[in-house]
Amino acid sequence: RTKMSDFRIERDALGEVKVPTWALWGAQTQRAVENFPISGIRFPRTFIKAIGLVKYCAAKVNHELGLLDEAKAKAIMEAAREVIEGKLDEHFPLDIFQTGSGTSTNMNANEVIANRACEILGAKRGEKSVVHPNDHVNLGQSSNDVIPACIHISAAIAIKEQLLPSLQKLHKALLEKSKEFDDIVKTGRTHLMDAMPVRLGQEFSGYAAQIELAIERINAVLPRLYELALGGTAVGTGINTHPEFGKRIAEALAQETGIPFRETRNHFSAQASMDTAVELSGALKALAVALYKIANDLRWMNSGPQAGLAEIRLPALQPGSSIMPGKINPVIPEAVIMVSMQVIGNDSVITLAGSSGNFELNVALPVIARNLLESITILSNVSDVFVDKCINGIVANKEHMERLAGQNAILATALTPHLGYDKAAQIVKKAMAENKTIREVVLELGWMKEDELDKVLDIKKMTEGGFVAGVSGGG
Repeated sequence: RTKMSDFRIERDALGEVKVPTWALWGAQTQRAVENFPISGIRFPRTFIKAIGLVKYCAAKVNHELGLLDEAKAKAIMEAAREVIEGKLDEHFPLDIFQTGSGTSTNMNANEVIANRACEILGAKRGEKSVVHPNDHVNLGQSSNDVIPACIHISAAIAIKEQLLPSLQKLHKALLEKSKEFDDIVKTGRTHLMDAMPVRLGQEFSGYAAQIELAIERINAVLPRLYELALGGTAVGTGINTHPEFGKRIAEALAQETGIPFRETRNHFSAQASMDTAVELSGALKALAVALYKIANDLRWMNSGPQAGLAEIRLPALQPGSSIMPGKINPVIPEAVIMVSMQVIGNDSVITLAGSSGNFELNVALPVIARNLLESITILSNVSDVFVDKCINGIVANKEHMERLAGQNAILATALTPHLGYDKAAQIVKKAMAENKTIREVVLELGWMKEDELDKVLDIKKMTEGGFVAGVSGGG
C-alpha cells in the first residue's frame, strides 16, 4: 500500500479534490469525510452489504434492459460483490451524521464500486470514461430511493439471519424452564406484595409467551418491510429509469437474498416517509420492554442470597465486587436491561427521524438506519447471551419457595367462597398480628372442619384455578 500521506486528484461538479491514493472512494466521498467529522460512527456492516446488493442487482438489471454493456455490468457486479462480502469496508469512512438523504453514502458506494470496476477492467482509478459512478453504477437510481431501500433490505436481512433465530432460541429456553419448574409452587406477587400462589413454571410460561408475541409482532411488520423504494429515483416519479426497473431489481434482490422483496405499492410514500421503519422499531421496543420485565423479575427472584427473595440461583459468572469478597451479582440480567434501555432510546430517535419527512423525502435516513440496525443487533446478541449464560443455568430453590408459600396469609383468599370476603379478611388480619398460619386461625375460630380446611388450603390446587375443594356454604 502507498503511504497515507500520498494523494491523487479526483474531480466532481465543484472542482478538484485531493483523495488519499490508497482510497477507492472519489471526490464526493472525500468532501463528506471533511464536512462531517462528527461522531466516528459509521454505517453498520449489514447496511454496507445492502448497498452492495443494490448496486450488484442494478447493474444486472440494467444490462438485461439493454442500458449497460456487458463489460461494464460484469465489472460493476464483481466490484459490488466485494462490497457485499465486506472486502472493501475500509473504503466506507463516512459518519452517520451527514446529509439527511444519505447521498454521501450512496455516492461513496458509487465511487468505490466505479473505481474498483475501473481496476478490474485494467484502467486507473478515477477514469470515469471507463466506469462512471453516476452514469453507470448509479444508473436508474437516486440516493432518494437507494437509501430507504437499503434500510429495508439491511433490516430484513438482520431480522432473518440474526434476530428471529435468537428469539426462537430464547423462546425455546424459556419454554423448557417452564416445564422443568412446573411442579414448584411459590408465592405470587402483585405490587411486590404477597399474593396467591403460582407455580414457577407458570411464571416462566408467561415469559415464553412474551417472547412468542414479540416474534409475532416482528413477523407482522415484514410484509411491509419487504416493499422497496427502488424505481422511484429522485422524487418518486421514476424519472431517468426504465419503467420495469423497480419491479425487476426487487425480483433480483429477492433471488440474491432469499427474502421476498417486491416493488413498493407507492413510490411517493416509500421515499417521503419511513413509517415501516418506525413500525418495526415499535415492535423492537415492545420486545425490549418484554426483555426488561423478564430480566428484572429474575434479578428480584435471585436477590439475596440471605436477605433477599432467594427463590432462584443464577449462574455465578464473575466476582461482583471490588471490595466485598464472595459477592456475586446478576450481571447478565443487568446487561439485558441496559440493552432494553438503549433500544427504547433508539426508538425515540427513529420516531423523531421518521417525522422528518418534508414533501417528497425523509431527511433523517442515516440515523434511522444506524439506530434500527443497532437495535436489531444488540437485541439478537443479548438474547443469545441471556440463554447461554443465564436462563439455561437457573436453579430453583424449591423447598424455600414452597415453605414460604405455605405460610402465606393471603392463602385465605381460597376461603372466601366458603366463609365470605369479610371473614377471610378477619382471618388474614389475625394471622399476621399473631404470627400464626391461616390454618391455625381458622381451626382456633372453629369456622371450618379440619379435613375440609386441608382440602381448601392445598396450595398446588390453588394454582389450577376454579374453586378449591368446591363451594360449601357462604359467609
